Amino acid sequence: MNNFQPGEGTGRAPQQSVSVAELARRARLLASAGTRRILGITGAPGAGKSTLAAHLVETLGPETAVLVPMDGFHLANSVLDALGRRGRKGAPDTFDDGGYAALLERLRSQTAEEPVIYAPDFRRELEEPIGSALAIRAAVPLVITEGNYLLLPRGHWPRARAAMDEVWYLEADDAVRRERLIRRHTQFGKTADEAREWTSGSDEANARIIAAYAGQADAVVRVADASAGHG
Repeated sequence: MNNFQPGEGTGRAPQQSVSVAELARRARLLASAGTRRILGITGAPGAGKSTLAAHLVETLGPETAVLVPMDGFHLANSVLDALGRRGRKGAPDTFDDGGYAALLERLRSQTAEEPVIYAPDFRRELEEPIGSALAIRAAVPLVITEGNYLLLPRGHWPRARAAMDEVWYLEADDAVRRERLIRRHTQFGKTADEAREWTSGSDEANARIIAAYAGQADAVVRVADASAGHG
């Protein structure tokens, strides 16, 4: 379709089948607003969030858009061990939601007086966040952030949502999602059995939490082509 229009974030936004090119067009329109804008992309694990976000940034170019993933605010494994939460890493309370909200608020008000703000990233090969890994320049008009809990109505997540101009909920076929997750988990060190167990257990529990708030998104989209992938 060529008339992608986000809603007002009230009630259940109708699902739209949209090409990646049309999503890029909408993102470019946001970037042209004249002041800093923040676009959020959310959805269940494996829906394709990170791949779509990276594609949008690549399409728009580094002078127009920059990616700041929510996953940079994973609590470190040592902290999760101390809290007894390592076995469900990826659940809402295994992130520094206050730190994420504070960063988005800071990025929202960034000016030339603060020419660069550094943000954390998440390295899957380490399964750990890395501080100050991403440089966000004040001159870049659009920040794209992606993650699981952008619409969660508790903790500090509503503060993060308030800093975003739009949030798109990305739908994907559940069987495809789960297969992507199994491949990802095995790629980064889990056995096939461990990957299937984590996908059907922790990942699926988180997916149900995330889906419960899809109706709060500005738009619910399903990518109509094969460009979105694995995030």
